Amino acid sequence: MNRIHNFSAGPAILPTEVLQEAQAELLNYQGSGMSIMEMSHRGKHYDAVHQEALANFRELLSVPDDYGILLMQGGATSQFSLVPMNLRLEGRVADYINSGSWSKKAIKEAKILGNVNVAADCGSEIPTRQARQEELKLSDNAAYLHCCSNETISGAQIKQFPKSNAPLVADMSSDILSRRLTISDFGLIYAGAQKNLGPAGVTLVIVRKDLAAGVSESVPEMFRYQTHLENDSLYNTPPTFGVYLLCLVTRWLKAKGGVDAMEALNDRKANKLYTAIDGSEFYTGTAVPEFRSTMNVTFRLPTEELEKQFIAEAGKKDMDGLKGHRSVGGIRASIYNAFPEEGVDALVAFMKEFEQTNG
Repeated sequence: MNRIHNFSAGPAILPTEVLQEAQAELLNYQGSGMSIMEMSHRGKHYDAVHQEALANFRELLSVPDDYGILLMQGGATSQFSLVPMNLRLEGRVADYINSGSWSKKAIKEAKILGNVNVAADCGSEIPTRQARQEELKLSDNAAYLHCCSNETISGAQIKQFPKSNAPLVADMSSDILSRRLTISDFGLIYAGAQKNLGPAGVTLVIVRKDLAAGVSESVPEMFRYQTHLENDSLYNTPPTFGVYLLCLVTRWLKAKGGVDAMEALNDRKANKLYTAIDGSEFYTGTAVPEFRSTMNVTFRLPTEELEKQFIAEAGKKDMDGLKGHRSVGGIRASIYNAFPEEGVDALVAFMKEFEQTNG
């Protein structure tokens, strides 16, 4: 069966090698006579997978020992509530940067639980962008500063993370493991799995242990990071098959050269698309150039009718998932770690062909 070029923003493409390995082991995992989906999460087979996934994340991201790594449920959206529940100390304000749709949702949830200071608001600007350090209006003694590292919908990515005296919290759902990070710059990082890590259903959380330990006793136990740290992300039954696939993806990443190799590949893929956009009077990028995402390349055509035609004709050439988010329209090419470079080459060739015919 031919695999199409899947530009979907999430759930997104997974490495073909990972899917093939999972397929081969689906019915009989390592001679056990059953699928890993059917095993106890306390058993030796699953425990080995669980521990390897955690160890691989620690290695790939160079996570220091004073940080815990959690495999949680509820998607990144649940973290919009769990972050303020766990990290906002009584009576303190939380600083948030509004850079787009996902930041806006995080702010809405945080306001339910306490005081929020919007330190910068560029979420409605066109072209889209991230906030600059010099425009931040930070609170004195804030509990934390929250940002979204890559706005999946708008295609705007933070290139230099903001500085604050408060711990930095980052939603990295759409660019985790795509570039090198200094984990000690952050108090907490969270990311839904379904873009760069694996299938939907698992959420990666990296949290400084002292921050997790400061949670109020009024927070229900299930919603405390400390609970999951103390139980090695096995407090309740985890999404075992999702964690298994995360383990396979992290193995694949290590075999491909790790985060540094992915960063070089992602830069090369994105540069090909942005070069095609900038070299044309037919296509227009939607993000300010200094904030252009390497994960979600967004652009417009002269009319919505041409955009619909572009998407339809691309589909006939086995390119799917190019329709922009329903809230903004346009075209969005999501080119996460697992997206092959030849797929970007195919899109660039199609863009040139389409412009020649319709420009």
